[in-house]
Amino acid sequence: MNLTWISIFRLGLVQMTLGALVVITTSTLNRLMVVEYALAATIPGLLVAFHYGVQITRPSWGHFSDNGGKRTKWIIGGVITLCLGTILACLGVVLFSEHVFLAYATSILAYALIGLGVGAAGTCLLALLATGTAERRRAAAATITWLMMIFGIAITAVILGKILDPFSPKRLLTIVSCLCIFYFFLTNLGVYGIEKKLSKINKKISQPKLLEGLKEVWSESRARNFTIFVFLSMTAFFMQELILEPYAGLVFNYSVGESTSLSGKQNFGIFIGMLTVGILASGLKLGKLKNWVIFGCIGSAFSLALIAALGNFQINFSLENAVILLGFMNGVFAVAAIGSMMELASQGKNAREGTRMGLWGAAQAIAAAFAMLIGTSAVDIMKLLSFDNASAYGLVFSIEAGLFLASAVIALLVMSNKEFSFNDNQLEPMS
Repeated sequence: MNLTWISIFRLGLVQMTLGALVVITTSTLNRLMVVEYALAATIPGLLVAFHYGVQITRPSWGHFSDNGGKRTKWIIGGVITLCLGTILACLGVVLFSEHVFLAYATSILAYALIGLGVGAAGTCLLALLATGTAERRRAAAATITWLMMIFGIAITAVILGKILDPFSPKRLLTIVSCLCIFYFFLTNLGVYGIEKKLSKINKKISQPKLLEGLKEVWSESRARNFTIFVFLSMTAFFMQELILEPYAGLVFNYSVGESTSLSGKQNFGIFIGMLTVGILASGLKLGKLKNWVIFGCIGSAFSLALIAALGNFQINFSLENAVILLGFMNGVFAVAAIGSMMELASQGKNAREGTRMGLWGAAQAIAAAFAMLIGTSAVDIMKLLSFDNASAYGLVFSIEAGLFLASAVIALLVMSNKEFSFNDNQLEPMS
């Protein structure tokens, strides 16, 4: 038995939960640390990079769920861990005004829990989708679940932006705790009873040890080359994650609520970009997947260059519109890569959907950690070199634009040249 459309939508509620809770740490808490608590941008950069670094454990979660055949328990356990980490992360931020050492200790523990929670829940959710979704529905299932994730990110950012002002530590902790409780129950609603109906997934699969499984997956040229592509493209994708809101606050004088809402608008753009590609590429069959990936990379590069220019030159264009455009182009790029990941996960031998998803998730997590750390560190270095805020942030946005252009070239090589193809013998497009 395969997943129905209703079941796919219900599992999308879990993906929405993951996006909604993570955005609190990457946008709101990041902004608070840099602007309200006057910490160096490297501090939240290190913490968020750490939470992505912890997600190097993703192959383990995927492997465990492959062996056990019960992915639901890993999903629920991961969301519980994520909720605890999110609340602790908020507590860590407010402690910076009084107990710095305790604040750092709390924050490190919190971001470790966040990384473990996202890694376990996210990997097992994707594996469940890959094994339970009929082949003809996989691309559409990927689009639906990621659109729901982006919706969760956007709606949470907008809600926080509206109700956090005027900011106070108590207000922050109360709101975030309520959101965590809500999303925990939403997760249980999403996964309840679904896996029991999937006889294929309910069977316990006999697998070798983790390292042996990873070695076997890495020996598959398609899986290996796609892993490299994921790492390179996600480095470009995530570099602006922790610097956009501080940039809005320091250069454009946005309040906490305004900058949080800006993140919501960016993710609204991502939502529209994903929906556009889902309709045109999956529904109407317009354009190959590689062309959408390349278009998204080039468009993202242009948008970042525009955002950088707005802080340094008089341009008749609003920051909000530039951020929405960036989100749209990011969404175009992301949904093409996500659809490819869903399709490729079930290809290969020995039913290793969880291990493949874990490998690609780990590549994305490492890239995100590296990108965020480099982005925030570069801003601090520019400031030490006496660059003003607009120039420091603008230069980093420009570097990221260059990385997106490089990613477009790499995508063209990987998907169009025999030497870089996913197959040892000939090119096979990702769709």
